[in-house]
Amino acid sequence: MKKRVMVFVASEEGVSAIEYALIAALIAAAIIGGVSLLGTNVSSTFSSVAGVI
Repeated sequence: MKKRVMVFVASEEGVSAIEYALIAALIAAAIIGGVSLLGTNVSSTFSSVAGVI
């Protein structure tokens, strides 16, 4: 039993999964921020074009 616990503790597969999850969360946050900023700019551009027309 002690051997199994030591193998589980020494395993680094969980650490890799956590790192990948953190990287994915950071990428998702960057995408969301970029899209919301771009969406606001596009919306204002369309509004000004619609006002001119």
